[in-house]
Amino acid sequence: MTTASDARPVPHVVRRGAGVPLLLVHGNGVDHRILLELDEVLADGWERLYVDLPGFGRTPGLPGRGGLSDLLDWLDGWVEDVVGRAPFAVVGNSMGGLLAAHLAARRGAQCLGAALLAPVVQTRHDVRTLPTAEVTRDPELLAGLDPADADEYAAVAVDQGPESWARFRRAVLPGLRAGDPQAMRRLGAAYELPAPDAAGLTGPTLVVTGRQDTIVGFADQWAWADGLARGTFAALDRAGHNVHLDQPATVAALLTAWAERVRAR
Repeated sequence: MTTASDARPVPHVVRRGAGVPLLLVHGNGVDHRILLELDEVLADGWERLYVDLPGFGRTPGLPGRGGLSDLLDWLDGWVEDVVGRAPFAVVGNSMGGLLAAHLAARRGAQCLGAALLAPVVQTRHDVRTLPTAEVTRDPELLAGLDPADADEYAAVAVDQGPESWARFRRAVLPGLRAGDPQAMRRLGAAYELPAPDAAGLTGPTLVVTGRQDTIVGFADQWAWADGLARGTFAALDRAGHNVHLDQPATVAALLTAWAERVRAR
């Protein structure tokens, strides 16, 4: 479904709660369900808007090139549609973290704060600073899974086990199966966006990374976060790219403290 006026895809959005708008932006290859795991943590005082980006979940892909900068422009336009000039905050994960940081910098003081979970900082894979993989494997668990599911899970799970698998199956797998392959190929061919201007994020900013994240790492994020005026940085041990699924209790505590700072502005 697209709008008649400008052919911008109309997104699938899950809205929960009431209060200040809180936008939740997922990463590449998944959909909004990866962030629904945080809903109870963020329930107090927020209207949570979980959006499927174009080409993911139930939102049609972008027309034309469909690159990363096009996604950012689409996201900014969607925010204008649903929030206008009202204050809001944003949570972004992986690629969604990069988009959220750019959005916060673009919107300035209108964005009350940003929480970035394993955010992309370097879009070029060949220049990312990545740690050595350290994985605790569960061969018995993996042997009992569908081979395709086992491959997806084993690629990101640091401490494999039944509880970790249950979170992955609930939050990640549905989005992996729901994406538009053509839209993702177009995105991959134009996956270019500079690191956002850290100085442009004026509200409380939380950056949470995994010490064992072999997809985006943590060192590039630490160097970038040094430029934040009101930044909190955490690199969590025994956590990979899905840091909020690997260390849910610690991430929940960090998000709770961040939300309190944002509401206190």
